[in-house]
Amino acid sequence: MSDQDVQVHTAATIIPESAHPIREQHIDREALKVLYRLRDAGFKGYLVGGGVRDLYLGKIPKDFDISTDARPGQLRRMFRNSRTIGRRFRLVQVFFRGNKIIEVSTLRSRSEYDIDSDDQVLPSNNTFGTLEEDAFRRDLTINALFYEIEQHTIIDYTGGVADLKQGIIRVVGEPARRFTRDPVRMMRVVRHAARTNFEIEKRVFTALSENSEKLRLCPPSRVRDEILKDLQSGCCRSWAELCMTSGLWPVLFPLYTFGQMENGEQVRQQLLDVFSVLDRLHSYREDAEILKVPDSILFACLLLPWACHRYNLPEVNVRGQGFHRLSRTIRDEIDHVFGEPFNMQRMVKEMITTLLVNLSTFHHARKQGDDPKWLKKKSYYRDCSRFFDIYQESRGIGLVKVEQFIPDKPKTQSAIDALPVQQEPSGGGRSRGRGGMSPAFSQARGGVFGLHRAKR
Repeated sequence: MSDQDVQVHTAATIIPESAHPIREQHIDREALKVLYRLRDAGFKGYLVGGGVRDLYLGKIPKDFDISTDARPGQLRRMFRNSRTIGRRFRLVQVFFRGNKIIEVSTLRSRSEYDIDSDDQVLPSNNTFGTLEEDAFRRDLTINALFYEIEQHTIIDYTGGVADLKQGIIRVVGEPARRFTRDPVRMMRVVRHAARTNFEIEKRVFTALSENSEKLRLCPPSRVRDEILKDLQSGCCRSWAELCMTSGLWPVLFPLYTFGQMENGEQVRQQLLDVFSVLDRLHSYREDAEILKVPDSILFACLLLPWACHRYNLPEVNVRGQGFHRLSRTIRDEIDHVFGEPFNMQRMVKEMITTLLVNLSTFHHARKQGDDPKWLKKKSYYRDCSRFFDIYQESRGIGLVKVEQFIPDKPKTQSAIDALPVQQEPSGGGRSRGRGGMSPAFSQARGGVFGLHRAKR
């Protein structure tokens, strides 16, 4: 066990407001509400993790997560607009208007360091701890920073601020040991290196190569969800390149054996070109509009060069029974090489198959001009058309219209905003019944569901 794993009562480095770029006006208003509510209730609250990292780097954080010494039950009583989630460790989600959610966690202990065996996987636990213990439990030094609102200081136990300044991705503790405890940490190292363009520390990079096979021990659905985050990150080309150089790629995607494939380097370049298109789409930011590329299209993009190489897509031109045979063949192989290893839902696998097999349909249709009317009437037309546009851009033909992936704004308020607060009846003599809600009546003739309000 390394010295870093056994250190106790490490003195924190306190960075004053004058020595860092984070200012209170940069922090989300709802996150500040939570922090000040915790303070007023006598608890300590800290902005933590990626929120502090991104603010320090001058970026707008995607999430503003908070840690506190308050327990989940205390948080639920403090925030009525909240719920508790999580099995391995309980988190409290606080809801605000506009479907905004602030996640609040109780500080956790360093109990994983008490495990004697060097090759034991991290157990689930709900042990609460101190600020220092919580810092040393985190994956990366740049994610182990705390910002507090009283003195507006950053609290750093692991050297994260120095690593931010130097542009280094460093693991908290001994890398091989931390990767053994939770192999998914290797994917997070690569993710943050791709997103920040930081250099991975040499001993961490070595540990990635030496421990990559341990990713096979992780639950498939957990690895799948981590991959999805990377495909949505806007940096998936850099992520893929780092996975390939670090040794994670062949463990995650053995179907892409570039060295053994005919034209393997060409397939590899095609994949990176597809990822460049996804990065361009996900980098879109305008008027707070949210771009959403469906998960099935993201996974189909991941499989696109492989499918083109294996099934001669989109040049192959089959119809009728030949089309159905090709569809079954692709579906069965996707299930074998991708669906089962990542525990994909059947609906997602079917949609991936539809996207890939119809690539040739759109290819040959557009060679003749506009898409035929019969194709436009198909339920899969919109998704397949968008997917084909991504394929075309990856080949240097046109640009995908970003507007195709911006969901329509809802015409009605969300459920959280729209539900009125029920008031106590002024008469006080009538039973509240049904949780205080009155039956639905209408002043219009005929009422609602045939019910009429009784005349008094």
